[in-house]
Amino acid sequence: MNERWLQHLTALPGVRALWRRFPVGSVELRSRFGIWERPQYAYGVLHAAQQAKLLGLNGITAIEFGVAGGNGLLALQSLARDIGDHLGLRISVWGFDSGEGMPQATDYRDLPYVWGEGFYQMEEARLRRLLSPETQLVLGDVRDTIQSLRNVAEPIGFVAFDLDYYSSTKEALRIFEFPQSTRLPRTYCYFDDVVWPEHACHNEWIGELLAIREFNEEHEHLKLAQIPLLRRMRPHAEWWNEQMYVLHDFTHPLYGVNLTRPGEDRELRLTAVA
Repeated sequence: MNERWLQHLTALPGVRALWRRFPVGSVELRSRFGIWERPQYAYGVLHAAQQAKLLGLNGITAIEFGVAGGNGLLALQSLARDIGDHLGLRISVWGFDSGEGMPQATDYRDLPYVWGEGFYQMEEARLRRLLSPETQLVLGDVRDTIQSLRNVAEPIGFVAFDLDYYSSTKEALRIFEFPQSTRLPRTYCYFDDVVWPEHACHNEWIGELLAIREFNEEHEHLKLAQIPLLRRMRPHAEWWNEQMYVLHDFTHPLYGVNLTRPGEDRELRLTAVA
């Protein structure tokens, strides 16, 4: 079945929900159609892993900032295993959290009218029982705990930012100031708190969007850029498409390495014409 027919089929009510319940098909196909518990995580991890593979690297690191109850970290752990096995890469998974719920808001930039101290508590003992021995759960103040990534074995390829606050996100973004060996030339990022809830009225002067804007203003050769028109490049527009960004490290020694595979240039031309 070609993609166009599959696109029509999966537009029918309930088809993709059924497919998620019985996840048959290749890793690439399921990622293309969002057939994962966290499709945004799968998109970022798969594209980062493919980039690493084409660059001749042996693995990547995938991170979640803001673990809370742990559902996201468990989903990341599962899909990292599946994608890693499929591509023959090691994908290390890290989760960062205070372990005590959200701290007190610093000021208005943390959106205290939306979130507050103690939100999103973690049941640490229960979560650790569900994590594999390879998954790293690091607890404490993010400004201190991110230092453990300075000597990470595999370059960072995907990061999910779910810290809610401007101040916490600002600290977490400092991982991109670590040596270039700690990241891919293009690191996929998902920002959870740039859309919902509606009454947050997100904008570039508060919250995660402010942290992103300031990061870009403060770094000449490092830029966080939203993937433009991602919803138009996928079979179905999905709610998370506008929340996907890429950290571009323009001076990374591998940034200019051509990753277009043999014959893919013709496919790209045909896609552009279509």
